[in-house]
Amino acid sequence: MLEKMPEGERAQFVIFCLDGAEFGVPIGQVVRIVRLMETTRVPRAPNFLEGVINLQGEIVPVIDLKKRFGLENGTEYGDKARILIVEVPDGEGQQLVGMLVDAVTEIRWLPTSAIGAPPPMVAGISPAYLAGVGQVEDRVVVILDLNRVLSTEEIVALSEMSDETLAE
Repeated sequence: MLEKMPEGERAQFVIFCLDGAEFGVPIGQVVRIVRLMETTRVPRAPNFLEGVINLQGEIVPVIDLKKRFGLENGTEYGDKARILIVEVPDGEGQQLVGMLVDAVTEIRWLPTSAIGAPPPMVAGISPAYLAGVGQVEDRVVVILDLNRVLSTEEIVALSEMSDETLAE
């Protein structure tokens, strides 16, 4: 039934788990979902940068969302962990960034009427990173604003670190 709704009345999200909570990101910003792989550490990188990966010849920085959001007491990443490869604006275009998550659970359409403003604090995460909160049946899905998860300056810095790693 959602598939028959007009485009402006629905949105599609990749839903994933992070530290026991469910999150979603707009599917239009997700390029790929890959299994957890070895990352190359980057010297002098922020603590939330897990490292970089080589994805079909392109060096992609990978951030640990638990560390980014201050959820460092969360569980270790297991067999279901994935890296969401997303596109975020970097001031000059788009930059690929990998986001480490516990598990990707589904791809889902949500009616825009089921997405509300984010509360002051949800799942221990500042509302500065959130686009809203969606209702999925009897569950709540926190919708991330990928344009705010990393600032433009951080994205540019990650891109430069990736270039330096490639040059070494």
